[in-house]
Amino acid sequence: MTRPRRLLQLVALVLALSGSAALAHGCWLPAKAWLAQVLLQRAWERVQAGEAEAKPWPWADTSPVARLRLPRLDVDTIVLRGDSGRTLAFGPGWTESSALPGERGLSVVSAHRDTHFAFLREARVGDRVAVERGGRVTTYRIDALRVVDARRERIDTSVDGDTLVLVTCWPFDALDARGPLRYVALAHPLAGEGV
Repeated sequence: MTRPRRLLQLVALVLALSGSAALAHGCWLPAKAWLAQVLLQRAWERVQAGEAEAKPWPWADTSPVARLRLPRLDVDTIVLRGDSGRTLAFGPGWTESSALPGERGLSVVSAHRDTHFAFLREARVGDRVAVERGGRVTTYRIDALRVVDARRERIDTSVDGDTLVLVTCWPFDALDARGPLRYVALAHPLAGEGV
């Protein structure tokens, strides 16, 4: 075999391996996300059965605290304890300085605009949001949708009143994920629901 032919075969092998690695990496993230959702659902079922801190996997630093559904948009997702970047990689996160979702007070839940809260792009005033926690479902109505600048406006979690606040980055189609703007949905319990 001639030297140029061997070199050509080596280049072909390197390209084939590089392409395979890129394909595997591209498949890894969706597979990881799918598996995480299966594990989160199982952890939620354990929470419903009475387990206090049901971790979705042994090394998890979070656990399910509530289930959030928007029937009109066919949304059904598990809300996790905490709102760190690691937590938000797997699902919506509850801001621990706020009230637990579905409990009395102001509750803040955030998620990424391109994954778990992408549905907020289609949300409308009047949409119903069901929060399941502790075997009880509280239904909220979205009363306001607005864009806020996080540099100038903070959500005060010590305010009176029962409010569910859903927060994600804005604009939805921005290329830079580090922008200061947030899209906020404010929801209040339906009359007679009480929390």
